[in-house]
Amino acid sequence: MEMNVYENLAMDEAMNNLGDAFDYIVYDCHMNLDEFMDWFIISGVAKEYESKNPKYVVGMSGTELVWKVFDRIGIENHYLESTDIIGEKTKEYWSGWILAYYQNTTGRSYKNIMSYISMKEVGEMYHPLHEASEEKFVEILNSYIEKKPVTSKLKEFRMDYGITQIELSKRSGVSLRSIQMYEQLQKDISKANVTSVVNLARALGCNVEELLE
Repeated sequence: MEMNVYENLAMDEAMNNLGDAFDYIVYDCHMNLDEFMDWFIISGVAKEYESKNPKYVVGMSGTELVWKVFDRIGIENHYLESTDIIGEKTKEYWSGWILAYYQNTTGRSYKNIMSYISMKEVGEMYHPLHEASEEKFVEILNSYIEKKPVTSKLKEFRMDYGITQIELSKRSGVSLRSIQMYEQLQKDISKANVTSVVNLARALGCNVEELLE
């Protein structure tokens, strides 16, 4: 019984902290949530969250969680304090809060979840799901994942290689926007400039054929 109580408290804390982290990223750091999720996963902090490491789940605030991700990725960190207003829950807060609940409930890794859906799409579910039960969100997202094809091979290789979209852009010479569109399957990488695909494959240590959908 005590373990169940502790687990419930830990999950509540994990949900609140990831919500605060998302709010902080958007309103204090003025960054994109999808980009942050990329860093969250690559930094290994997401793994710590999944394993319910107390140091990360209950030992850090949302702001400190973001700082840890920045430090691990090697991003310049100004350690800005959060300007969040107590009691104000934004769409971004809800996105992190409900995502942490979904991960804990389903056991899916954050990497697996984000291979099916973007944070932009999660945010678009705010209306009307922020007033629905958490179980309703799980039900709807599970249905969404079942119907949606998995992410691009480019994203799979990049995540496995452990580099951000920005780093891949620097190494390959391919624009960040193009990489984002290939990963989201908004552009067909098989129709890309041959040099671009070759450079992407070289940067990821794979064959060109392995990146084609």
